[in-house]
Amino acid sequence: MDGLPPEALTQVAAYFQALSEPTRLQILNLLREKERNVGELAELCGYTSANISRHLSLLMQHGLVSRESRGNSAYYRIADASIYELCDLVCGNISRKLERQAQGRALFAGVAPPR
Repeated sequence: MDGLPPEALTQVAAYFQALSEPTRLQILNLLREKERNVGELAELCGYTSANISRHLSLLMQHGLVSRESRGNSAYYRIADASIYELCDLVCGNISRKLERQAQGRALFAGVAPPR
């Protein structure tokens, strides 16, 4: 990000904002397995098709998913698989942080830290 103009930083922030909603992360995770239509995603996520469509629209706007019409259905797939590298990096960082916190709590409780 070093040296990026404010306009570019705004776009980077919008990209991360698209990832800041748990439902959108759930959709990306489901699309990691295979392409799906709105109805399938809605059922798996437990939300209405309209709600999932709004989330998919935002993900498409940021180039994270793509859409293909087939008959009466539209199927969504990951457009940029590198998103999973980013998500795996963030999840790994969070996991390590939680592990350190658990070890710290265990020290204060006089319990051996988990390995």
